[in-house]
Amino acid sequence: MALSANEEPMSRGHAAVQSGAEQRTAARYTPLIRTAKITGVSGEFLCVVSDISATGVSVRLFHPLPRDLSLNLEMPNGDTLPLERVWEKDGRAGFRFAADIDLSQVLDGHGRWPKRPIRLNLDMPAKLAGLTGRFDATIKNISMQGAQIECPSRLAIDQRLRLSNALLPEIVTKVRWRKGNIYGLIFDNTFQFADLAKTVALAQGVAVEKQLA
Repeated sequence: MALSANEEPMSRGHAAVQSGAEQRTAARYTPLIRTAKITGVSGEFLCVVSDISATGVSVRLFHPLPRDLSLNLEMPNGDTLPLERVWEKDGRAGFRFAADIDLSQVLDGHGRWPKRPIRLNLDMPAKLAGLTGRFDATIKNISMQGAQIECPSRLAIDQRLRLSNALLPEIVTKVRWRKGNIYGLIFDNTFQFADLAKTVALAQGVAVEKQLA
């Protein structure tokens, strides 16, 4: 394309400045308030995604992260994004993505799972108490609304129980489904997100600092 009388060829310096500006634009973070979980060999931990770009993500935390070398961010729709830790301070953390991601798909929120509460997988011993007695159980996963447990005792569908352990407050719950010795429970009252995050972190051996409350 020919230059007009008022245009000059772009200098290398100008080109470098423009290239840098374009890169900054490409890396610009998009605000995104979405619950998610960070997973690693130490376990699974709740977080809130606060902003995201094609190259990285910033999250709100409720406790210090474990020092796992390899971490992933799992979104509510099941998308798993590999992470490289960059910084962590005062209840927040920033990461680079360890592989290319489809940012538009992440922002869209559609994936292999329908929209549902974040579930945290773990093995946490618990007690059940009801009209027919007290039972030992193991919590296999938990969310704000309910839990999946393993219990050797026979429980009835719609049976009302109180679920508790050393870290959990007593939760009134009801048996929603049964498959062998695996049961799905629904809570009468929704767990607060921050409280659940801290409880599960403690259950997985992570110290929860008071200043992150």
